[in-house]
Amino acid sequence: MARLTLITGGARSGKSAHAIALASAYPGSRRHFLATAEPSDDEMRARIERHRADRPAGFVTIEEPLALATALESLEGLTDVVVLDCLTLWVANLTTQDRDDSAIIAEAERLVATLTRVSFGAVVVTGEVGAGIVPANPAARRFRDLLGWTNQKVARASDRVLLMAAGYPLIVK
Repeated sequence: MARLTLITGGARSGKSAHAIALASAYPGSRRHFLATAEPSDDEMRARIERHRADRPAGFVTIEEPLALATALESLEGLTDVVVLDCLTLWVANLTTQDRDDSAIIAEAERLVATLTRVSFGAVVVTGEVGAGIVPANPAARRFRDLLGWTNQKVARASDRVLLMAAGYPLIVK
């Protein structure tokens, strides 16, 4: 079984459900879910509640929108596998913190170093946002680029990379 798996894909492609299925099959019984979403409006609160309801009871949830490396380090010796859902919202959160691109890339590199150093398995969920048209505004282009670079860093470090399409995983790596 892969120790580090990255799952990418478009919206509603089945990424989170597949991540939970992989983590549920992972050896050991200590499972954590590291959620990056922030309840910034009613629609996002509803999404978060739907994700919570869909999550099996055997997962301990940690909600951390920014300090993912620190949160992962705190799980050393306490978990067998963690689902990190998702890098897309994490990068979006970081862009609202008045950080420049180099600081965000450094945080992504810290995350990758942590993911490769911890002793437990990890299933990381992210969105694939670079397959469409070039966004019309600078903030959207910046986000797309930062997420793309972050995804590449995590993919290089991963044992397995899956692309979800209509609920089915396609093996990329």
